[in-house]
Amino acid sequence: MRLPILAIAVGTLFATTALADPIEDRQAIMKERGQIMRTLGPIAQGRQPFDAATVLDALEQMNANAQKTDIAALFPEGSGSGDTEAAPAIWEDMAGFTEISDKFKADAAAALEAAPQDLEAFRAVFAPMASNCGSCHERFRLD
Repeated sequence: MRLPILAIAVGTLFATTALADPIEDRQAIMKERGQIMRTLGPIAQGRQPFDAATVLDALEQMNANAQKTDIAALFPEGSGSGDTEAAPAIWEDMAGFTEISDKFKADAAAALEAAPQDLEAFRAVFAPMASNCGSCHERFRLD
């Protein structure tokens, strides 16, 4: 009796994984990243007060978000059409796209490791992350 139940559970797990939608998955990651940037951006711009604990928490979230970005899984061949803002340039220049993603991962990890304790130190580690976002959007995102 246990074997058929186990077989059904394992089959369901594999079926669910096989039906994962890379467009929805990458949109969820980018939406989360945008929410984190809405915390960090105003602080970097001086529109919100600097609070080391808030910044560190957001940098931890950003690093986790960046590190779970798997380009191969999120941008497989054939996932460039449908409800997506991913530009065809991604698949035309996958190496360049991956390079920007890898740089973002490294910059997010470095920002977290720096654990900035004042606004000036935060701005120094935030700028490269924000720059990565901008350059990626310019080249690889549809308007």
